[in-house]
Amino acid sequence: MPIPSRREGRRLSSDAPGSRARRRARRASKEARPPAVSPSIEALWAERPFVALLLRALHVPARDLEDLLQTVLLGAWKAIRARRYRPDPSRCPRAALRAWLHGVVWRQVSHYRERACVRREILRGAPRAPAGQAPVQIEGELLARAALREVAALPVGHREVLLAAAGPLSLAAWARARGMNPNSAASRLRCARRALAKRLASPGRRSVTPAPQ
Repeated sequence: MPIPSRREGRRLSSDAPGSRARRRARRASKEARPPAVSPSIEALWAERPFVALLLRALHVPARDLEDLLQTVLLGAWKAIRARRYRPDPSRCPRAALRAWLHGVVWRQVSHYRERACVRREILRGAPRAPAGQAPVQIEGELLARAALREVAALPVGHREVLLAAAGPLSLAAWARARGMNPNSAASRLRCARRALAKRLASPGRRSVTPAPQ
């Protein structure tokens, strides 16, 4: 078996893993990376609506949306604390943060879909309910609760007219019982529905405190 010369052996050793040339190359690549940036927790928290919108676009069920939202934000904050967030300095800070969060969301959703409970379990609202009764759909129940929280956050006047429209009496009868013109009640109902639709269209809003009058 031929023995390589000293020069050939030196050339081979310089390409080996862990060699000085490899270490220099890794050090140069690290120095070429952008510096680590640490956005505030407030800036990260302000992107909750954006993260929730991405999760909905990836078809995350409503029953898991809030938990996965917290997982994404916590994972992003840990990465920021570990100085792994290195955006391009030439980009707008918020655009760079959102682009990075898009990758975090994609990875977390991929892990979420690989969990056995997501792939195999079938949730039932009342598994021991008597036969012949329709089971409660957990996801629909969660969506209804979220909608009721948004109704509770509306001003008192909006809440009253919305509940009246959903009640057993007609809106005209409810208005006459209060000494109100039915046309005025119908106008108030339209305003209340627009306000509710605006809140429901804003992703990530979880407030249950009534808005000021």
